[in-house]
Amino acid sequence: MKKNLTILLFLVSSIAYAQDYKTLISKANSFYISKNYTQSVTVYKQAFAIQKKSRNDLYNAACSAALAGDKKLAFQWLTLAFKNGWTNLSHLKSDADLTTLHGSKKWGKLIATMQKDADKREVNYDKPLQAELLQIYEEDQKYRQQINGIADKHGYDSKEMKDLWTIINEKDSINLIKIKAVLDKSGWVGPDKIGEQANQTLFLVIQHSDQATQQKYLPMMREAVKNKNASGSALALLEDRVALGEGKKQTYGSQIGRDKETGKSYVLSLDDPDNVDKRRASVGLGPLADYVKRWNIDWNVEEYKKQLAEIEAKEKH
Repeated sequence: MKKNLTILLFLVSSIAYAQDYKTLISKANSFYISKNYTQSVTVYKQAFAIQKKSRNDLYNAACSAALAGDKKLAFQWLTLAFKNGWTNLSHLKSDADLTTLHGSKKWGKLIATMQKDADKREVNYDKPLQAELLQIYEEDQKYRQQINGIADKHGYDSKEMKDLWTIINEKDSINLIKIKAVLDKSGWVGPDKIGEQANQTLFLVIQHSDQATQQKYLPMMREAVKNKNASGSALALLEDRVALGEGKKQTYGSQIGRDKETGKSYVLSLDDPDNVDKRRASVGLGPLADYVKRWNIDWNVEEYKKQLAEIEAKEKH
């Protein structure tokens, strides 16, 4: 009996430990978004005192360290990210967060090591398809990365913002034709055949498409997640988009609206708000409170429940 109790206590402790890690990572990301890079690094250190296994977390932490001016730590975390399976060499080379590292001998050595590994790993990749999807990825993200800057300078309802969205919509239409051709011919191609970033492109373009297209390819993406050809966290975002488009409530709280009169952002209608973080955790997403900070939303579940009827009414108009 004593042995069983010890095991139970260990399991409870381990669960709490994992939750602490996720909470710290979400806080570190929030500091990064608010451009408080020094504080972001501090919180990443606290998280990594618990574990250092996630290649994405280690990579993001390296970006914060580089922006905070700690090059030595940035290289340490980049090396660990690589050892834990971070392989997106093209993104590494183009990431503006890491520009300060480019003049170091360590940078050239890291790039060479990663390239050698990539050459071995990608020997059986569909290289033409990978190249096509990576180009689409750049087109999908290039203009969207300008949204916040234009919003800060000119406002969301400005002519400049409308012009930007015109370009984005045109690019999305072209990209969607290409992605439909890939999906209809080859299915949801996994990262083992085209790499992670190229694989992510499939989701990004479908996510940015019209409702009918999202509904058509949602079952294919669900099957891809089961086969480990797509991520559960990405699927959660598509599930939310489709649900809202069908007049239902979202499940994971990923979709955000903006009140045109006040300019304030808010979480679009959400099912069972009390348990949203449990559902988010089950697909690898962090707490909703941390996620919505990037839109300056203060998440309070009790207040949200009081406002839910009003939010639903807004969505019907």
